[in-house]
Parts: sequence; C-alpha cells; structure tokens
Amino acid sequence: MNSKLKFRISPAGLHIFNRATGLNVLIDEFHPNPKIWSKAPRQVSIALTYICDLACPHCYAPKNNFSLPFIQLIGWLRELDENGCIGVGFGGGEPTLYPRIVDLCSYAAKSTNLAVTMTTHGHRFSDELIDALAGNVHFIRFSMDGVDATYESIRGRSFHALLQRIEKVSEIARFGINFVVNSKTIDDLDYALEIAVQLNATEFLLLPEVPVGKGSEIDVETSKKLIKWVREYRGNLPLTVSEYGADGLPTCDPLIAEQGLYSYAHITASGELRFNSYAMKGVKISDKGVIEALDKLREKEFRNENLELIRF
Repeated sequence: MNSKLKFRISPAGLHIFNRATGLNVLIDEFHPNPKIWSKAPRQVSIALTYICDLACPHCYAPKNNFSLPFIQLIGWLRELDENGCIGVGFGGGEPTLYPRIVDLCSYAAKSTNLAVTMTTHGHRFSDELIDALAGNVHFIRFSMDGVDATYESIRGRSFHALLQRIEKVSEIARFGINFVVNSKTIDDLDYALEIAVQLNATEFLLLPEVPVGKGSEIDVETSKKLIKWVREYRGNLPLTVSEYGADGLPTCDPLIAEQGLYSYAHITASGELRFNSYAMKGVKISDKGVIEALDKLREKEFRNENLELIRF
C-alpha cells in the first residue's frame, strides 16, 4: 500500500493519478467494457462532523452535533479505495474538530492509496496538529471569504491569523483557496487572488453562494460581475468553480464522459450518501457498506433521468 499512483478505469478511459504531486494522466483512447468500470466515484467528500466553532452567514451545513464513528469511516475508506475512488475530501462542519482527525488521515495515507484532502477554516491548525498531519494529508483547502474587514465580518476571526496558519501549513502540503462569492465578497476577488499567489496556492476555487442552509443564492448582478471577472482573468493561478455555480462561466471538463455518481458523491455526518453536499436527501449507508448505498443512489439517478425524458 501507500503507492503514489492510483489507477482508475471509468467511462472516460484509464485515469492515472499521482497523489503526491497532483498529476493526472487520462488515456482516453482506451474504451473499457462497462463491466470493468470502477464502482466508486472518482472523488468522495465526507462531512466528518457538523460541529463548527464559527457561525458564517452563508453556511449550508446543518447545525447539529452529528459525527461519524471512526471504525465505520475506516471501513468506508477501505471500500472506496478498493473500488477505484481516487481521493476523499474531509470536511464538515470543521474537520479539525473531529476528535480522531490525525488517526483518520494517517490511516488513509498509509493504509490506502487514496489522496487525502481537507476543507477547513484554518484557525485550529496549531503547530502540533500541523506536525502530526505532515505526510498524512496531500491537499488542504482554506476557506477565505473576502479579505481583511470583509473576511472578519463574516468569519469573526482575524484575517492576519488565517494567513499565518496558511503559511505554516504550506510547509507540509499543497493547498488551495475556497472563495464564496456573493455581493459582500465579489469586490475582494482581485486582492484575494493576489494573496493566494503570494502564498503559493496551487488552486483558487470559486463558490457562488447557494440557497441551502443559511445561504442565499448569488444574486443576478453579482453573478454577472463574476462571469465578467472570470472571462477577463489572465493570471497563472488555476481557477476552478463549483458545479452548482458554473452556468455562464467558461469551463473545461477533461473527463466529460465521467459524470454524475461516477464523478462525485458526498457522505453526510449522519451517514447518508448523496449526489453532492448541497443535496437534501440521499441513501442511508447500511452495514452492507458504501457501494451498496451507491448502487441504490444510482437507481434513483437512473429513475430521475428517465422521468425527465418522459416529461420532455
């Protein structure tokens, strides 16, 4: 185990991924028989806990104390790895509040071939936690909604302290910036991007605000400003965008043949498998495991697609 390379067979072809460097190679001349396609999604996000010590006004996560049992998580990670999943993303809530976050990342990094990522507000990264995660996490996503006073009015924490933690974490792992875009943060985009470049981020993820949880949908004028900003962007730092907010934005999907649950799925802190982190309903993962729940969710996806065809 603990190989740097992961091989995945999917509708898109043969996908080779290096979790240490983030390098992806797709051999799309290869057209595999559907019978040998990897069963697991390419990427699975897992809300380890819904507990968080912040109260951001746009947060979509439920406000309760649900957390996933460690032993259950270990079994799911093993199952996903064996069925072709390339990477798991730990989130929440705030994943650093999960009591066994170090043990979990260590298991995933050392006992599976999964790439381990994490989405965090960043303020709980003590020097001790950073040292413990060294070598056990491959990519970290920091939430940075606005800069300076804008950020502090949303997060209620010091923006300077966030930058200090990001600098420290950058010594052990590659990282990116997650930026929720709404009418309050849109004008901070240029400065936030400049900071991301100075910190040596490798990705800048745009997250147009969604109408889930406490969040409100990004308004029309802000959406227009975002589209204009993206189209005029000429920087070197790669931009990415959430699937929810991609309408109207120039996008490129190198794995266009790999869609839906072959591409992505989300596990809630209550143990449900869902199409994504914004979905309100899913399938409860039973003792039979993730793949069994995935099969049930794919049945729902198939029925919904056929229903849309009938309506059309």
